[in-house]
Amino acid sequence: MIKKKSLWQQSQPWVITIVVVGIFLWGFSGIPLNGIKSTAGQVLGSILNGLFHPDWSYVYSGDGEDLITALLETLAIAFLGTFISAILAVPLAFWAAKTTRKFFSPKSATGKLLLTVIRVFPELVLAIMFTKAVGPGAYAGVLALGFHSVGMMGKLFSEAIENIDRGPNEAIAAAGGSALDGLTMATFPAVLPEFMNYTLYRFEISVRSASILGIVGAGGVGAPLIFALSTRSWPRVGIILIGIVVMVTAIDFISGQIRKRLV
Repeated sequence: MIKKKSLWQQSQPWVITIVVVGIFLWGFSGIPLNGIKSTAGQVLGSILNGLFHPDWSYVYSGDGEDLITALLETLAIAFLGTFISAILAVPLAFWAAKTTRKFFSPKSATGKLLLTVIRVFPELVLAIMFTKAVGPGAYAGVLALGFHSVGMMGKLFSEAIENIDRGPNEAIAAAGGSALDGLTMATFPAVLPEFMNYTLYRFEISVRSASILGIVGAGGVGAPLIFALSTRSWPRVGIILIGIVVMVTAIDFISGQIRKRLV
């Protein structure tokens, strides 16, 4: 016998749809829509013209002020910011991970709160802060990416720790092993592939982020890009955008191939 749906079950899809549409309308109502400037088409056409007629002489000049140097600096910022923060995120992840069946764990709650506070500030805001603190350059970019990545990877690492099978740890404890034995022989081998996978994925994101940090003076390819835009050097803008696309695509492909072998 087919059970008749209640009034709420029948109206639930409509209620959800109305609520979602209402949220969208409320969100757009707070955005001032000033229209499109009359020069938008001209600027877009100039950028496209720069992409089809790039300044190839800027690719490499040997003076340290070329595209290759800027892209390598961007990769260095992303690499240092990501992989150093991955090491720092491991102890924070074990602090934040909830490994007991208790409803509330003070250790886990304080660790998660700390990681949340670290993740509050986006990379661009951190780059501005560190640029004022240590001066403009790649060092500020590394600090900005590293600080933000600690919070992101700490959260992902802690979730990986929480989701592992506790059977091997319990077996080691039953055999008389210590907590350190369980950590080194059961927990770490189980979570290490996930740690590496998340680190590589975060590196892909950091490469994109490092490409724009130079806009606020934190090094990388963003600085020559914003300078070329401000001086309306469209061929220079075109070759920089092409360089960024090629770099990001190559990093995504290589990282994806490595992650396939890890998971």
